Amino acid sequence: MLWARVDRAYASGGDICTKWKGRAMIPTIRVLREDWADPAVPLPSYETAGAAGADIRANLPASERAEGFVLAPMARRIVPTGIRIEIPAGFEVQIRPRSGLALKHGISLPNTPGTIDSDYRGPLGVLLINLGSEDFTIAHGDRIAQMIVAPVVQACFEPVGTLGETARGAGGFGSTGRQ
Repeated sequence: MLWARVDRAYASGGDICTKWKGRAMIPTIRVLREDWADPAVPLPSYETAGAAGADIRANLPASERAEGFVLAPMARRIVPTGIRIEIPAGFEVQIRPRSGLALKHGISLPNTPGTIDSDYRGPLGVLLINLGSEDFTIAHGDRIAQMIVAPVVQACFEPVGTLGETARGAGGFGSTGRQ
């Protein structure tokens, strides 16, 4: 796969693809809003020109929009985003925690990074966990996670009788030193 030279970077906060179209190999993620979703909640977007992850927002059902919901310590919940996505073949989307939520409140993803395969077309929900010591309220429209688009390489698996030797050998967890 060839990558074109990118002449300029733009602060986004919106659709970076149309600004770079024709100048770099940038996959397009097609986004479909659910019928029930609030169209005022922004679609995933990059907040800065150098951002690797596009922020994803909570798009709560109408019954929870005014109050949000509380995620108690050690509780888990799938938070709806109100969207479905179509990822081009040869790519995946990884869902990762937002560092500020993790540091300040202990909000993370128990399966980080979560992987969305290119052939999945169901609703995009984000599984959050509160690892903090206090209740945390998720409000309608809050940025709850980030999405990373990454290329996928599928390997071939070949049965063999032996494996090649290395200096490390079978040394596993902690075998290379303390730090």
